[in-house]
Amino acid sequence: MVDLDLIRRALAEDLAGGQDITSVATVSGSESVVADFVARKAGVIAGVEMAEATLREVGVTNIQVFLNDGDQVKAGSVVMTVRGDTRAILLAERTALNFLGHLGGIATLTHTWVQAIAGTACTIRDTRKTTPGMRLLEKAAVVAGGGANHRLSLSDAALIKDNHIAAAGGVVEAFSKVRAAFPDAFIEIEVDSLDQLKEVVPQSPDLVLLDNMTPAQCKEAVAFVAERFKLEASGGISLENAMAYAQSGVDYLAIGALTHSAPVLDIGLDMKLET
Repeated sequence: MVDLDLIRRALAEDLAGGQDITSVATVSGSESVVADFVARKAGVIAGVEMAEATLREVGVTNIQVFLNDGDQVKAGSVVMTVRGDTRAILLAERTALNFLGHLGGIATLTHTWVQAIAGTACTIRDTRKTTPGMRLLEKAAVVAGGGANHRLSLSDAALIKDNHIAAAGGVVEAFSKVRAAFPDAFIEIEVDSLDQLKEVVPQSPDLVLLDNMTPAQCKEAVAFVAERFKLEASGGISLENAMAYAQSGVDYLAIGALTHSAPVLDIGLDMKLET
């Protein structure tokens, strides 16, 4: 996907109302270059369309794309090659690399989590712990890495959490109020104990989030619910114990780290003058 408004704001932020003084000083303006976007490390690519659109925004149109979002790469893999005005490519370089690195990092980390629970029926999902203004891009990167999206916005579905429960006066009260106000909404409710789960079951939610429960507690919850609705585990989950959670029988693992703690995928630009 492409967010042209974000691209334009990023380029404007880079120039800050001025000009690229380094390129103006060192590049005559008549040079044409060929440049490769190259993965420095192995990972999963994401953000290719954003990088390509960034280049087009500054007037670079001769672009060859070799890899797409979701493709796995090795160190040295060329993502795309561009040809054109040197100053324009240098102007777009950092913004394009920022998108590729950030979104590729999310896709790569997601893939790592997906591999950690391979062979189970459980699905890795993201959360709303995203960079403000970049949610749709970051969630697309999660999908590129093999994960799934939770709700995209507060209006997509109801997620009744501890503060809602406290404000409403209890688990059942909170659920009943949401169902009454929005009878057709998908409703997920968070519980932090098996006793709370037992309160919720008669309400027939669409999904229950098991907050900070152990794999053993999750397994007990799965047995108690007996497939009447889906279950999601959240909190206290790491790559080291992800398999134990997945094998408990829950349907989803909610991993905020996919978007708030993903290391950047190292991608660079190798440029040379055309002869």
